[in-house]
Amino acid sequence: MDFEQIKVGQMAVFSYLVSCPETKEALIIDPGGDVEKLADRVKEKGLTLKYIVNTHAHADHSCGNGKLEELTGAKLVVHEMCKPLLESPMGKDMYYKLGYAPSPSPDMTVKDGDELVIGNVSMKVLHTPGHSPGGICLLCQGNLFTGDTLFVGGIGRTDLPGSDHVQFIASLREKLLTLPDETVVWPGHDYGPNPSSTIGLEKVANPWIRQMI
Repeated sequence: MDFEQIKVGQMAVFSYLVSCPETKEALIIDPGGDVEKLADRVKEKGLTLKYIVNTHAHADHSCGNGKLEELTGAKLVVHEMCKPLLESPMGKDMYYKLGYAPSPSPDMTVKDGDELVIGNVSMKVLHTPGHSPGGICLLCQGNLFTGDTLFVGGIGRTDLPGSDHVQFIASLREKLLTLPDETVVWPGHDYGPNPSSTIGLEKVANPWIRQMI
């Protein structure tokens, strides 16, 4: 697996361009703005974009869905619990309030334990509700793409519509903190002192995680 962390948009969102070096198939996680930059990077690397994956349906992570789909022909993938929100009037209004065009409906939905395959690379879907009902993390070859579930030195909010703090704590304890300490954490925002961390480091340095173990 090859991948690149790319900061986009107005809210310091980290998008990730993940690819198979043998087949040149690729996916992008969370196109949160600067869509032309993302599409140009796909072209520069000679990749074929197969999927656009949202870690959750909040507009700051998914506002580029429609334009990137138009530019690349990739399929939009979300957790099955995100689909109703993206297609609802409330979901569309969320985009309008932030000045974005609404996301198109997803082409595919996934659930916990599913695998997204690009070439010879397989990424496992971990359903991590709490910040959002359809929140997911993606695990591949010791790398964990965490969206707004886990940041470097922090965790996602649970005071938003659809959030659930009890679910969120369970997601962290049961899905993420059980992974090997050497698992590399790649967060959904550039909020911490470093752009990445590990599960082991977060157990030691993240004050929110220290309270859970």
